[in-house]
Amino acid sequence: MGEDASRKNHLYGGQALIEGVMMRGRDHWAVAVRKPAHDIHLESHEIDSIAKRVPLLGKPGFRGVIALGQALAIGFKALSISANEAQPEDEKLSSAQMGFSMILAVGVFIGLFIVLPALGFGYAERHWLPSGLLANVLEGVFRVLLLLGYLVLIGRMKEVRRVFQYHGAEHKTIAAYEHHAPLDPEHVDEFSTLHVRCGTNFLLIIMVLTILVFAFFGSPGWAWRVGSRIVAIPIIAAVAYEFLRLGARFPSSPVMRAVMAPGLWMQKITTKPPGRDQIEVAIAAFDEVLRCETAATGLGDS
Repeated sequence: MGEDASRKNHLYGGQALIEGVMMRGRDHWAVAVRKPAHDIHLESHEIDSIAKRVPLLGKPGFRGVIALGQALAIGFKALSISANEAQPEDEKLSSAQMGFSMILAVGVFIGLFIVLPALGFGYAERHWLPSGLLANVLEGVFRVLLLLGYLVLIGRMKEVRRVFQYHGAEHKTIAAYEHHAPLDPEHVDEFSTLHVRCGTNFLLIIMVLTILVFAFFGSPGWAWRVGSRIVAIPIIAAVAYEFLRLGARFPSSPVMRAVMAPGLWMQKITTKPPGRDQIEVAIAAFDEVLRCETAATGLGDS
């Protein structure tokens, strides 16, 4: 009975990487990467969360911001590990090169999905749209459509498609654990590539909430229009995180199913059926997190 409750309320999640998967629990995260020689590189780390030292930050309203910050920090580190381990020795990137690539990626994301729509619809509002409310709503809708189009477009690339397959392997592995299935490729592959706690859901909820929030921001100048979009992201993320937790806690609720449905539909773009070798990598990462979490509790194999 205790194990059932533990699995139902677990905090396991993950992220697809370059030829690999990152899995994380409450206090540990692990990376498994398929190397060029076809063996698996495996490493794990402890999560040093500020919420452990400041309990208030683990409460609703704060934990979403902390979760977003942790996800970005761990995700960037895991991605750098996979980018190097998946490459031959003579093609590995230096720390400086990897750091520059990450900064460039964040800059492109902010410019494409935040600054460009804000400036474009701010201009449209001043010249031909009848109201600030309409401009703000159309800006948010355009941002969501831009994201969908971007995902569909990059999903056609062979390298990105493999990442989407690892994303599917990550979801299948966690679902197998939740349903008490053996963690082997045959049993794991029986489960869906879609999962309610996916970061894709989180991102889409944030984008939808921005439509509702910014609709009432009126007609600010361009500097405040762009700045407000960036500054408000942590606040909106905190709300989106609570929606995500509610969706996972009450999966049979008609309201929560309706809220989660668009994110699950979007996962049909960001996840693809994985191969056996990719599922093996996801299982390796998840097993390592389970090992770390079990060792930390002092339960061992008992």
